[in-house]
Amino acid sequence: MTSAVESAFDVALWFADTALEQNEYLQPQKLHRLLFLSQAYYSIAYNSQRLMPAVFIAEEMGPIEPNVYKAFHKGRPNIDAELFLPEEVENFLDNLWRRFGHHSPERLTTLCKDTMAFKQAMKKGRRTEIPLRAMQLSFARAEETPSLQQVIKPKLMRSQTGRPVAVKRWTPGIASSAKG
Repeated sequence: MTSAVESAFDVALWFADTALEQNEYLQPQKLHRLLFLSQAYYSIAYNSQRLMPAVFIAEEMGPIEPNVYKAFHKGRPNIDAELFLPEEVENFLDNLWRRFGHHSPERLTTLCKDTMAFKQAMKKGRRTEIPLRAMQLSFARAEETPSLQQVIKPKLMRSQTGRPVAVKRWTPGIASSAKG
């Protein structure tokens, strides 16, 4: 299955840089929860596509991406990553950051650990992989987590008459909610 970016490090470093730009310390737990949330919501928003080639596993502390965990264990790793992500990915991550970036690590951990995907994986034991489909279903159906529309705000532009219009990427095969 393809992904929108080459590596989970591209997304992790985007979050780290964004936090740094906003003069905020990004705790490792918060980074992993943001990665988990971004993979799940991207899958919902983009017809089951992966944001990044990443595997999330269930740990007592919450879901983690083990490769990012190891690499960031002693601070920011010195690795090559994409400085410029595709525009749709940047917009998506920016929306996700605006929705969840101000939350504490504890709040994000609670949000992620309360999903069915995490709970099912933990029942099987620590370090059990959390399937993307389970993540997608957990966030798409759950009433305790924000809906996609609450996370990803449509891009607003102005028509030639100055009227505000919502703009979103056209995705073939997705039925429009507008009836005409």
